[in-house]
Amino acid sequence: MSLPHAILTALLERPSSGLELTRRFDRSIGYFWSATHQQIYRELGKLEAGGHIRALAPEQPARGQKKRYEVLPAGRDELARWAAASQDPKPYRDSLFLRLRAAAVVGTEGIEADLRRHLEVHRGQLAEYEEIEKRDFPPGKDSPQDRLQHLILRAGIDLETFWTQWLTHALEEFAELPDQSR
Repeated sequence: MSLPHAILTALLERPSSGLELTRRFDRSIGYFWSATHQQIYRELGKLEAGGHIRALAPEQPARGQKKRYEVLPAGRDELARWAAASQDPKPYRDSLFLRLRAAAVVGTEGIEADLRRHLEVHRGQLAEYEEIEKRDFPPGKDSPQDRLQHLILRAGIDLETFWTQWLTHALEEFAELPDQSR
């Protein structure tokens, strides 16, 4: 996935200014594809120069008014091409796993505390996702767009559930290690 495609998706959902896009990334898309304010504005310029989006005319002329963008047919075509293309899964990389492997040979100092911290972070994220699910996906909300967006949220819930279970298990294993291993 790339940032331009994330922006095209967001703009097809609703024409927005750069600031509005940044806020939407913070509240939704950013859970699985993050971007800074500067990255979003840089990509908006590239997408506009490439003929994929255009700035909408302001409703009332005003100095300093935010530009709102919409997707042009070329942008929709590019997003459709990209969405339909086959992509291989990316290899998973996580420094926590590498640190655990290293701890097996150099000692576990600091690892257990960090596992506990990770567990709390994942529990918090899981609670947040579950709250979003209750708020945004009540029974009966089942349009195709709603179902696909809920599917993405369910992936987040399932991943956070995995992490909380795995970290709980990892901490149980740590509790069983002989003191000299820890």
